[in-house]
Amino acid sequence: MSTPQTTPARPPLGGDSSARIAALIDDRLRDVPDFPERGVLFKDIAPLLADGPAWHDTMAELGRLARSAGRVDLVAGVEARGFLVAAALAGELACGLLPVRKAGKLPPPTIRREYALEYGTAVIEMPSGPLAGRRVYLVDDVLATGGTLRAAAELIEQAGGEIAGIGVLLELSFLGGRAALGGYRPQALLTL
Repeated sequence: MSTPQTTPARPPLGGDSSARIAALIDDRLRDVPDFPERGVLFKDIAPLLADGPAWHDTMAELGRLARSAGRVDLVAGVEARGFLVAAALAGELACGLLPVRKAGKLPPPTIRREYALEYGTAVIEMPSGPLAGRRVYLVDDVLATGGTLRAAAELIEQAGGEIAGIGVLLELSFLGGRAALGGYRPQALLTL
């Protein structure tokens, strides 16, 4: 006869949940030097994703931030790790999901935008269907130089959507991404 496994009790997300979640994320990040190119220190969220209770609490906290922005009709996630965040957050908020993908990955018609990365350039696309009247909460795993999130926000607005807010798990403040986002005001669960 097997004994059912239970998930250990965690402290509730009350009080200073933002500090607890920031510490939890920081504890579960893995630094990968020289990836994807020499000189880049990649912040890997795989250990956070693999910890079910920690991931659940992280999404609950991001959901709290998203709800503070008012009505959210869709969560948009930027390929690829942003998809993981967006899918979990859309479930948390019980709303729809909008993928923002690398060029050539979506069937036409699409709209696209080229942008600068800290180590090159890239192009993203999203479905060209109108988003008029829909409030979109845009997410990604990391805010680095801000180019990807700015391009995604501009695409959403080009399609008629309204940016309800921008949320990230981690902001690398030394790269200046917040300034690159101009009038958009991202919320980060952890800032380094």
